[in-house]
Amino acid sequence: MQLDDLKLYLHLCQTLHFGKTSRACHVSPSTLSRIIQRLEEHTERPLFDRDRRHVKLTSAGIAFQTFAQDVVNNWHHMRAELDQGSESLRGALNLYCSVTASYSILPELLRQFRPQYPDVQINLTTGDAAAAIDRVLDDSVDITIAALPDKTPKPLDTRIVTTTPLRFIAPIEGPVTEQLGKRIDWSQTPMIFPESGLIRTYLEKWFRQKGIRPRVYGQVSGHEAIISLVSLGFGVGVIPELVLEKSMIKTDVKLLNVKPTLPDFRVGLCVKKSKRNLPVVKAFWQTLDDMDSQ
Repeated sequence: MQLDDLKLYLHLCQTLHFGKTSRACHVSPSTLSRIIQRLEEHTERPLFDRDRRHVKLTSAGIAFQTFAQDVVNNWHHMRAELDQGSESLRGALNLYCSVTASYSILPELLRQFRPQYPDVQINLTTGDAAAAIDRVLDDSVDITIAALPDKTPKPLDTRIVTTTPLRFIAPIEGPVTEQLGKRIDWSQTPMIFPESGLIRTYLEKWFRQKGIRPRVYGQVSGHEAIISLVSLGFGVGVIPELVLEKSMIKTDVKLLNVKPTLPDFRVGLCVKKSKRNLPVVKAFWQTLDDMDSQ
């Protein structure tokens, strides 16, 4: 029974969706299914009830979830004890954030952290901001910089770093811009939607409140890709102002004055509560306190 298998199982317990877990954990659906089957062979009990529409934990699955979480937590605690035996803080800190966050938010944190803990190895992975919370939930990384949802998942602790408005953007010129006119017909306006994440959630709710079915021209992964497609004239998109300000092609799009506005993005650090006492995680978290007190 492998630790990584237990982590995948725990992620599936959160999503109850094989597709979402396989995408978030970067394994194929067939690999995930084989891992679950192997765990069920070990327990000699079905862990999930499955049909084409629903997945839910069985009573054995709930019991095994507790066991798996205890094993993963004990692993983290052992790591913490081993790290504490060193004269100076050592180990690796695994971080995940979007490309924009890597040069707009992360540098100041690392400037504070690095001089105090020079022996800590920093492993940084960048990718779609919409995947940030899943990456910390499935233990792929220790800490992420993410847009914080209205309701924080129970396993997580979060800390707000900054807030930024969400802006509707359109091409500077072209058929889409001409179509917008003085009054926007949202039922006919081609939209560039993110594949997943908080912006998509906010947009879907915004259109529902207007009683309009959006005309989704394209779905993309990543904020930068939205700006790119909008600048090329394919449609209207929504982007955090912080991302737009840092974009090299920000002059190729224009802001739309849209009411009602979407909620602001709260951007912050996310960590699993079970990892908060790991020395390297605790030290990085403390960096924010040190910055606030300066």
